[in-house]
Amino acid sequence: MNGKNFRLPARRLATVATATALAAGPAVLAGAGSAHATGDQGHASAVVLRTGLDVSLLNKTVNVPLAVSLNQVEAPRSAEKTALSATLNGVDGGKPFNVLAAQAASARATVTSGRAEGYTNLAHASVHVPGLPLLSLIEIEKVTSEATCAAGKTPVATSNLLGSVSVLGKKVTLTTGGTTDVKVPGVGEVRLDLSKRETTSRTAAATALELKVSVNPLKLNVAEVEGTLTLAKATCEAPAAAAPQSPAPSAPAGDTKPQGGEGSGLAETGGNSMTPYIAGGALALVVAGGGAVALARRGRG
Repeated sequence: MNGKNFRLPARRLATVATATALAAGPAVLAGAGSAHATGDQGHASAVVLRTGLDVSLLNKTVNVPLAVSLNQVEAPRSAEKTALSATLNGVDGGKPFNVLAAQAASARATVTSGRAEGYTNLAHASVHVPGLPLLSLIEIEKVTSEATCAAGKTPVATSNLLGSVSVLGKKVTLTTGGTTDVKVPGVGEVRLDLSKRETTSRTAAATALELKVSVNPLKLNVAEVEGTLTLAKATCEAPAAAAPQSPAPSAPAGDTKPQGGEGSGLAETGGNSMTPYIAGGALALVVAGGGAVALARRGRG
């Protein structure tokens, strides 16, 4: 009776251990191979006009920031704007002040699965600042900027200036990638940077014109303007390149012996997808059997 009472739990123990090992095998393998990947879909932006100017009125007793953006767009959600003027309130005796007017002004930002692109176009435009109601800060015929970033490729940034440029009423000749200073006695001075371009392994930025402005007409301190102004800027950041996929393993060449045939075994076949489960079950049986034998011997003693 005692021997039977000990043998029955031993058999059950072996069965339970085997079932547990076989059930746990797929879960362990699945957990070891799982991973979460996050993709970068890229980014693009474009703006026709952006100002960062400080306007001081009445001998600097009143300071008004002149922060204006015209046709500023960003993606991944593609967008396009084509407004032709930018107006600011509160700096011209309570009347609306027109900072920029143009015949054509557009900005576009586009992002697809493998490409990000920003583009701006500005034509026949004039920019004004407070204190100079009749004199344009700058007049241009046409400028464009484009930034293109394709996944896995070198980003490209380009800016083009077509036609003439006038600053504070004076026609100027600009040098690509260089700086030009324009000074008008009794009015002020402007420093211009033409075609500023920057690129990295995944990003690009192109600015057609960047102006550093210091204007104080006739030193009357009625309206003193200082700061920076940007025309036609485009940026992009490339989407992440897709990871290369490993080719599927090819079947070994030569004759293939059927499993279970003469002389077949793990040593010859190299195992298959069920090998980890079979090995795990065998190990569980060995452990359970050893426990049963020990219990049986202890019962006889």
